[in-house]
Amino acid sequence: MHVPEPRVVVPVRVRWMSADREPSTAAADECEQVFAQLLQRQPETHIEPSLTRITDLMAALGDPHSAYPVIQVTGTNGKSSTARMIASLLRALGLRTGLYTSPHLSSPTERIEIDGEPISPESFIATWHDVEPFVQIVDDRSLAEDGLPLSFFEVMTALAYAAFADAPVDVAVVEVGMGGSWDATSVASAQVSVITPIDLDHMDYLGPTIRDIATEKAGIIAPNGVAVIAAQSPEAASVLSERLTDVKATGYWENQQFSIVHRDVAVGGLVVTIDGLGGVYSEIFVPLFGEHQAHNAACALVAVEAFLGANVLAAEVVEEGFTTVTVPGRLEIVRTGPTVVLDVAHNPAGARALAAALAESFAFTHVVGVMSVMSDKDALGMLIALEPVFDEVVITANLSRRAMPVDDLAAMAVEIFGAERVEIAASFADAMDSAVRLAEEADTYAASGVVVTGSVVTVGQARSLFNPSRSGARMAAIRPPDPGFGDHLGARFGEEQEE
Repeated sequence: MHVPEPRVVVPVRVRWMSADREPSTAAADECEQVFAQLLQRQPETHIEPSLTRITDLMAALGDPHSAYPVIQVTGTNGKSSTARMIASLLRALGLRTGLYTSPHLSSPTERIEIDGEPISPESFIATWHDVEPFVQIVDDRSLAEDGLPLSFFEVMTALAYAAFADAPVDVAVVEVGMGGSWDATSVASAQVSVITPIDLDHMDYLGPTIRDIATEKAGIIAPNGVAVIAAQSPEAASVLSERLTDVKATGYWENQQFSIVHRDVAVGGLVVTIDGLGGVYSEIFVPLFGEHQAHNAACALVAVEAFLGANVLAAEVVEEGFTTVTVPGRLEIVRTGPTVVLDVAHNPAGARALAAALAESFAFTHVVGVMSVMSDKDALGMLIALEPVFDEVVITANLSRRAMPVDDLAAMAVEIFGAERVEIAASFADAMDSAVRLAEEADTYAASGVVVTGSVVTVGQARSLFNPSRSGARMAAIRPPDPGFGDHLGARFGEEQEE
């Protein structure tokens, strides 16, 4: 495979170092300050649909996103899992990868990875210092023209693309933040576009129907490019097919050009046989739970095949790529006795996938849910999906300003579960204590489990609680600085993440 030579870009003085090394106190403190400053910008939950600002910034930086091929991933659920599997397979091929995902669970540095490791605070700070002057130039121009500076997500995307060019990487795997056609990541033209199942979410920005949402997500399919498309509803499939025709792109469709031949539940995950573009890949172990992850794995494998020109992958590459993949916060077990599982499901489709995975892959006889949901999400739809697998549910609120009020969420839970199955906790720590107690009090304690879900922020808070020493945990505690900080940008504090 020919990998293009990096273009000449604005020099970014990244002293690359593994995130496994403990950052200096000074670097960690400065990193926190930079993120506090970036979080003053328009948050991910308030989108101005445009590529103008990010295009201007990337041009000022020398278009670093053009220095390497890009595989871009969109969809409603499964984007992060699929992107991580693609990157893992590419690393197994011996390629140096950049991975950009969102939102983060504990630390914003999780969003930018080089060869499977989050960018270190030192490297992030070095990148920021070189990019910051150009951010200010674009901010000044944008404020003069339309009063809108670069958003948090736009700046983070630019930092990722700049860091990837400086590393340099052989290929970047980039997860769309929201939508597709006007998402900041789409400033790069993808050689391979991957579209996971499309469902209802972010209707305030993407539109009220599946067709509307699919239209936005189809925008990542580049002219004369290649698209790998998961099984879709007829409405979404129709839109995607139209886009392929319009831009003369090649489409590889699940259940047409590739498929899952067989799937079994295994200890610690799944065993899957996939009929790909280059042939049948038998008995692949994937250390993730749920049928949805089998479909994500199929899309990831075919995306790499397509990137290589529809060539078959060696069995040892496939084995290594899938065996070593990790997807934090997706049916992640963080404790045993009782077992505590974290999952970032934050819409009804994700909740249905979670419920199916719990029923299929876990032998729980009593499950206690812990839920905090954002106010703009379909909490009722999630509760309906999870009621069959949750024996009890503890309702609480996470740290986000967007968290649904506890009383409102509890009222919905009582409507679905009945008052006797619902408990309310004022704080997240109290909710976890209550859930563990309820699990321990169950007659089937040995087979009881606690499942924390409802939001990326909820799961990130739980991960920090169970793993206080986890890298980046201190970043989860970032708070806004003094009132008025960053007012020169005309922006307000926006700690809320898009999900």
